[in-house]
Amino acid sequence: MSRMVHCKKLDKELPALTAPPYPGPKGQEIYETVSQQAWGEWQSQQTMLINEKQLNMMNADDRKYLQSEMDKFLNNEDFDKAEGYVPESE
Repeated sequence: MSRMVHCKKLDKELPALTAPPYPGPKGQEIYETVSQQAWGEWQSQQTMLINEKQLNMMNADDRKYLQSEMDKFLNNEDFDKAEGYVPESE
């Protein structure tokens, strides 16, 4: 049986990540409080931001910006979105 976590992003009990996605305390916090589903949603959002804003992951300021947006996203705060993106209608 997979480990479950109460996801702070989606506010429900869901399957947890299998390992911390980052080293150190930040990775451990995400591992303990974010579901696989929410992490997958963040990864999609992250990819759009990197592409749209042409972020360079070798640049410390770009990495800092992306981490800040990740924190906002996972905490259900206002976060930057890719400007030209139109979500698929369900």
